[in-house]
Amino acid sequence: MNVSETTIRKRVRTALDEHADTIADRWVQLQLESSETGTGIGETELREESDALVAALSASLAGALPVERAVSAHPELNRAVTELSMRRARGGASPTVTSLAVLTLKQALLESVQGTVSDTGELLAVALMINRLLDAAGVLSFSTYVEGREEIIGRQSRQLLELSTPVVRLWRHVLAVPLIGTLDTARTQVVMENLLQEIQAHEALVAIIDITAVPTVDTVVAQHLMQTVSAVRLMGADCVISGIRPPIAMTIAQLGIDLSSILTRATLADALSAAIQLTEETPSHAGPAVIR
Repeated sequence: MNVSETTIRKRVRTALDEHADTIADRWVQLQLESSETGTGIGETELREESDALVAALSASLAGALPVERAVSAHPELNRAVTELSMRRARGGASPTVTSLAVLTLKQALLESVQGTVSDTGELLAVALMINRLLDAAGVLSFSTYVEGREEIIGRQSRQLLELSTPVVRLWRHVLAVPLIGTLDTARTQVVMENLLQEIQAHEALVAIIDITAVPTVDTVVAQHLMQTVSAVRLMGADCVISGIRPPIAMTIAQLGIDLSSILTRATLADALSAAIQLTEETPSHAGPAVIR
């Protein structure tokens, strides 16, 4: 017996509408019982997810979208799967566990449909449609999780960078950035952004970049420092680099790196002294002064 696509869609949608509570309850139960799909999410939240996804599945089948495109193109269903995946990502569940949780809905839905379909051919067609629909949902869940997790990791990494590069107000119109560890491109960008914002906020005249805790200075690190100094000067402030230890000085000299245009000091205390002198000698309406 050949059953039309339209008939199968109606059959699945009817099951979703008439047995929504049963399907949702069963899906929650399957997730709670399974060690593979366990998420650490409470039963109440799981039920809310279940209700939203079951309703969205029914709504997607009411339209004319092909089953394979319903998950990606139907706004309500796409949002339900995406929000579920993002919650799991924030909760620390793995992408595999997240997609398996979505796929577990197959069993709950098939069990509900099975009791209303007596024809074997029709039941097979229904099962195939459910598989196509929820396989697409599982794929979207996996990809959304991965993208969401990358976004979370990126945001956390940036927050760690900002915490590791604080801008400190040492004196009136004097700011300092104590750098610890390697200065790479990403960190330079964070340092530059934070420092320029604080220069504007505090109307700073001098910014001290302290590299005492930077283990090595090579050509790349020196270039990053020069970029930061240039940006600071464009803001109308002067810049002092402190923490130039003997090994660092030897390395800079051997590499032929020219820091002659930048005021440098061996210690942060010396840099602060020079910065105070600069602020005393620089009228508020004039550009940055340079002392040696």
